[in-house]
Amino acid sequence: MISLRGKTSVRVAGETIWTRFFIQMMLVNALMSFGMFMMNTLFPHYVEQLGASASTVGFVASVFPLAALFTRPVVGPATTSYSLKRLCAVAGSVILCGYIFYFISDNISVLVFGRLIQGLGIGFFAPVSMTMVSQALPASKFASGIGIFSLGQALAMAAGPSIGLSIQEHFGYMGVFVLGVILAASCVTMVLLIKTEPKEQKTPFRFSMRNFIAAEALVPTVMIFFLAGAQACIQTFILIYGEISGVEQIGLFFTAYAICLLVSRPVSGRLADRYGMDKVLIPAITLFALAFVLISFSRTLPMFLLSGAIASFGYGICQPLLQTLCMKMVPKERRGVASNTSFIGIDIGFFLLPIVGGWIITLLNLFSDSLLMSYSIMFQMMIVPVALSLIVFYINRKKMRSFF
Repeated sequence: MISLRGKTSVRVAGETIWTRFFIQMMLVNALMSFGMFMMNTLFPHYVEQLGASASTVGFVASVFPLAALFTRPVVGPATTSYSLKRLCAVAGSVILCGYIFYFISDNISVLVFGRLIQGLGIGFFAPVSMTMVSQALPASKFASGIGIFSLGQALAMAAGPSIGLSIQEHFGYMGVFVLGVILAASCVTMVLLIKTEPKEQKTPFRFSMRNFIAAEALVPTVMIFFLAGAQACIQTFILIYGEISGVEQIGLFFTAYAICLLVSRPVSGRLADRYGMDKVLIPAITLFALAFVLISFSRTLPMFLLSGAIASFGYGICQPLLQTLCMKMVPKERRGVASNTSFIGIDIGFFLLPIVGGWIITLLNLFSDSLLMSYSIMFQMMIVPVALSLIVFYINRKKMRSFF
């Protein structure tokens, strides 16, 4: 039995994650993620086609996570004070408005405003939906449950970029925006149809650092920042890089990436529950670093597909495990704040590193006639934040051992 108003209470029968509620929320997450991954891939490409430079593309891509970051001081206390179901529905409605702005836009300024609107919506939607699901998971299957819930994102990543590119080729960007409107509206409807219990006593809403950030979860959040920022550079620049390399069907990079996620995420969760997260995280971070080496030397579709698969096993394993670790390091009633804290790391990483990546490309291109080489070196330099994440983990490994 699940209550989504105020504090959420759960009775788990048979230690199973496969409740009706879990399946409903997994479907909502998959559909909303489909639209987001579709736009994350196409939006920088669209802006670049409108004549923007690499640094401008990086800035525009960073508008989305910056807007999400602005919501963080509110999300934490909101999860302990208001109905999670209503918060999720309102967030989905805001994302829907962003798609509408895309559809009516006639210049980059309106597009960027729509992107800001969607960033605000996803800033609430992602941590609230994860908090709702985390409250319904048995402790013995917590990591595997979060991993399976995130499979919706893997399916979306597999289908979103390639289907979005196909729709854009046949119907233009307006066709993509219409599909986004339909997906977001469907998600809002499904959330509203979820049944809830009578209203429970709520904690009064108030701003405080304790409700904003879970200090206990800062170490995994810093790791998420470095890894998510590097991943953001892949999402922002890989299509442009592939086209410069002369590779057709570069959208299949994301398909290979996501197919591997379907395998890695549920398996990594089970392994983490059984053997400890550190036994899984260390090789995953190492694989993620290797992926950037391969990307930087990729010039053919098979090489891009191989690098996408390895990046998937790297980042795709790290993100849900680190977010799970954030929520395991706090009491159950503070999981919403811990989830919000982990997304702060993602937001800042997605905001800063694409800008840095764009600057690197632009500066290198001033001293080189090869734009391809500029992109290649930028991807090699993204190994640095991945390595920093591993260093942070080793420094704090003993302190976090009891939570693995």
